[in-house]
Amino acid sequence: MTGHDHMPGHYGPGAEDHPLTATTDTWDAATARYALLKETPPARTRAMQKELVDKTIQDGQHLGELARDLARTGFKDPRVVAELERCADEALENDPRLAAELYAEALLAGGDEAAKAARRAQAAAATGDLDAAGRIADRLLAVPEAPDLRLGVDVASAVWAQRGMLSRSADTYSWLGPNRIDGSAPLAAVAMIGTGNAAAAEEFLAAAPPSGSPTLLAVALSLTQEGLRRTLGPAPELALPELIRASDMMNAAGTSIPLPETPGALAALCALHSGEPEVADTVLKAALAAGQGGDAARPRLFLLRAWSSMQQDNADDAILAINEALKANHWSLAPRDEFLLAALEVGLARRGSDMHELVLAWERAREAMMHVSVDLFSLLPWGELMITAARLRESRRVGHYLDNAWELLGRLGKPPLWSVPLHWAAVQAALLSEDPAGLAPHAAALVRASEHSHLASVLATGGKAWVSVLAGRFEASDVETAARGLAAVGMPWEGARLAGHAAAHADERRDMVKLLACARDIHPQSAAPPAGAAQRPEDARSSATAQPVMDFGNGGPGTPDTSGLSAREREVGRLILEGKTYREIGEAIYISPRTAEHHVARMRRRLGAENRSELLVRLRLALGEGYPPP
Repeated sequence: MTGHDHMPGHYGPGAEDHPLTATTDTWDAATARYALLKETPPARTRAMQKELVDKTIQDGQHLGELARDLARTGFKDPRVVAELERCADEALENDPRLAAELYAEALLAGGDEAAKAARRAQAAAATGDLDAAGRIADRLLAVPEAPDLRLGVDVASAVWAQRGMLSRSADTYSWLGPNRIDGSAPLAAVAMIGTGNAAAAEEFLAAAPPSGSPTLLAVALSLTQEGLRRTLGPAPELALPELIRASDMMNAAGTSIPLPETPGALAALCALHSGEPEVADTVLKAALAAGQGGDAARPRLFLLRAWSSMQQDNADDAILAINEALKANHWSLAPRDEFLLAALEVGLARRGSDMHELVLAWERAREAMMHVSVDLFSLLPWGELMITAARLRESRRVGHYLDNAWELLGRLGKPPLWSVPLHWAAVQAALLSEDPAGLAPHAAALVRASEHSHLASVLATGGKAWVSVLAGRFEASDVETAARGLAAVGMPWEGARLAGHAAAHADERRDMVKLLACARDIHPQSAAPPAGAAQRPEDARSSATAQPVMDFGNGGPGTPDTSGLSAREREVGRLILEGKTYREIGEAIYISPRTAEHHVARMRRRLGAENRSELLVRLRLALGEGYPPP
């Protein structure tokens, strides 16, 4: 079925005359009509078309499908333009793809390009065609006294946000100015707070006139900015209910307008940052069912559902949501969503202890991060990339992005709701990098935030437990409490990993068994320390449930060596591919960390690898057929 059949005002033939079910006679008639028109002089054709329009309007009928047919033949008439634009305006909310076609045909019929430019841009953006939407909006914003200017700014801002450059969204509203902001003030506030400029958001909100009738849409936008502002204040726990109500009202409104971020996405982000991924999933499910934000918003909502599933250690649901996101839009993913997808792939590979997939996902993420800038609504993926960069010894790749993130949070007064998960990521990165000096400020920040944030309290306890385990001085009961606390705030994988790692380092068998049981209880798939956790040989022998160190295939000591590496280097290489640190390598094969570092340096020279990432790929190839090619 074509979009034409859904055109408002259409009064054409019934289903039996639909082109897709046309008979041979119908096609013969169409061929004869085409031949007749081809032989008719153009002037006579135009006169007949005008006469047809006159007669249709005199009879009090809408031009309907006739207007489309006439426009496609190049017939120009203001009445045809008016009909097409009227129908396009009606279709814009619910069928932006049809609206885009109708606006284009109105131009063919002689319509003014600027008159409906903002709406044409909205239609293009709603279908995911960011390039077309941006070009139309650019031309509109350059026109003095442009019609529908505020709507054009809303579209331009939404396009910049989807491109991953929210600061440009805020700049667009700054260009418009508080004196012309009117009903777009809540949207401007979202963009400005998202880029760390809360003062400008307050200025725009203060300058906006009181909202008119309390429509569902107006209430949704008002609740959105109020909830987002609460996330920055001393009582962020009040923000989530407000943002959820904003999402509910937007769902009920059933309208799709250009937004820098949907209320559903903001509510979900707030829930994820609060340690409530189940709530995030519920909000996102409702937003998707209601079509919140239209087709353009669906990929992001699905990807956030995937993030919620990943955080709850449900990889299968995360992959299903990712697949839905990839199918949700006719166009390729917007850069903002592509970046979120790349971080998801990294997170899933890290939690799955798949070093080969992690390296490949990291390479894709490195590319994706170059297309976006840091904003408040992208801190979760940046935290995931910070941890992975530390594990792969690639922290320099994300350093300047993270500097921007900390600077942004500083401009907002370091709000705990947004800061705490990033501090936790920094703690994990510092542990992986064996960097006590880097860990200290983030651990202290979590302790300070504990006074006002339950999540911060849980994470501070978890961080303290990790430090005690790595130092070899811990109480099993304290570790279990910390691990179960992490699971309770939607981080079961992190909790199981902590308990499993502690089990591998327990001095007493009863403590090891207790911690392994805790890990299994939190994360049933983890019958032993997750792959990559250091495990002493005697511990592995003493537990019937303990998993072996991850085996990447052949290339053992008895295998003929074609890699150019010594037997010891091959052994070290396998441990490097498991993500172990120099200290963990030393513990596993009874050498000092410094000796392990020397082995790695020699391997890098022999294999011609210029950096760690390249070394990982070349090691995989050098160590035999059990290593899938990059």
